[in-house]
Amino acid sequence: MHHVPRAEDFFLTRRDFLHRCGVGFGALGFAALAGPRAFAGGVDMNQPLAPRAPHFPGKAKRVIHIFANGGPSQVDTFDPKPALDQWHGKPIPLDLKTERKTGAAFRSPFAFQKYGRSGIEVSELFPHVAAHVDEMAIIRSMHADVPNHEPSLMLMNCGDARLPRPSMGSWITYGLGSENQNLPGFIAMCPGGYPIQESQNWQSAFLPGIYQGNYLNTANTEVDRLIEHIRNHATSQADQRAQLDLLKKLNAAHAARRQHDAQLEARIQSYELAYRMQLEATDAFDLAKESAATRARYGDTRQGRQILIARRLLERGVRVVQVWHGEGQPWDNHDDLEINHRRLAKESDQAIGALLTDLKQSGLLEETLVIWGGEFGRTPVVELPTAGANAGKVNGRDHNHHGFTMWMAGGGVRGGYVHGATDEFGFKAVDKRVHVHDLHATILALLGFDHEKLTYRYAGRDYRLTDVHGKVVKELIA
Repeated sequence: MHHVPRAEDFFLTRRDFLHRCGVGFGALGFAALAGPRAFAGGVDMNQPLAPRAPHFPGKAKRVIHIFANGGPSQVDTFDPKPALDQWHGKPIPLDLKTERKTGAAFRSPFAFQKYGRSGIEVSELFPHVAAHVDEMAIIRSMHADVPNHEPSLMLMNCGDARLPRPSMGSWITYGLGSENQNLPGFIAMCPGGYPIQESQNWQSAFLPGIYQGNYLNTANTEVDRLIEHIRNHATSQADQRAQLDLLKKLNAAHAARRQHDAQLEARIQSYELAYRMQLEATDAFDLAKESAATRARYGDTRQGRQILIARRLLERGVRVVQVWHGEGQPWDNHDDLEINHRRLAKESDQAIGALLTDLKQSGLLEETLVIWGGEFGRTPVVELPTAGANAGKVNGRDHNHHGFTMWMAGGGVRGGYVHGATDEFGFKAVDKRVHVHDLHATILALLGFDHEKLTYRYAGRDYRLTDVHGKVVKELIA
């Protein structure tokens, strides 16, 4: 039979080369390294975002992670330390292992008071958040590995400080799918640009690309600028659908010849998702559809607008929303801590309080896990002037990974509860210590997953968010 020459037959990918050489033994070796393409739990690659059941009935169905980027001070927010008032200006009797040179005790410039039936003390910086303290579990004994932003961001977001690993949002979306096929399952919002480590914070790494977080620059307020090409002004939806069906058929044939390359499949799925988003995303991101009173409750700030968008996304079935507070490291206050922490809290407190109020009133809070915190905390002592860290002032705090605070609310969390403690000065976690791996294990448990069994085989190994660590903190679960 005469074979008509085809241009594509003259091009070989590396996999094609392995298949055609050495009687295919090279390809067999590669397949063993790459591992099976089947997902744990059996995910249909034709519908990778279809809703899926977890290992056991979870209390939470969706997550909003409000990231206080840069490391807020625990002793100025949710971990009051009266001893700092007594020792202010004096060296404290602790062997402080800090990143930079530090000095005497630095009392908090903010007053604390008790809130709710639980009587938990919260700083004056967060009155709107504190009004919901009875729905919150405040973890005062968090600790991480190092006092540097880059590895600590990766640890908090991806479970590993150095190696490329899937983000927590990607793992959750991989495990649960999404409740809305017309919107991404995982969205990361950061106004004004990427944070440190950029898109690695919401990467899918070796998980299929469909589970990577979709980044939005929420400094933009108009929907058409917030999401590029959200509307097609030149082609009808029927014509777009016909074009996309043809493109899908061509791409499927292309992918089949390349053993369904993961990056190629992610690109094909992105075309389909982009088309479906035109039908629903415009509505989800259009804050003009909210009443003026609602917009005022959240506040006319970048943080207020993006938290209101986050609520609308959660209501529409998006599985994971990560809300970053500003570009760079806004909470990284090596100097002028009182001024900067007050400004940052004002930008976010009102919006977070409004979010918790709305979720509670709608009944969504019971199934929505709200998480707040940064990559680490700050020292209870003042940071002394050093090159590049501050502006020569003696009114800020250095990084501190030994002890810091995070809180969770809703989604099956034990409300009105304080877990663990730092020492009397707030430097190091000393009671009921919770590592970042333990936090991740607990979050997955609230969603219905055994963190040791939510795995993905890659390069001959079953990987998981918590690596080979992590214990569920059962006291945090209602």
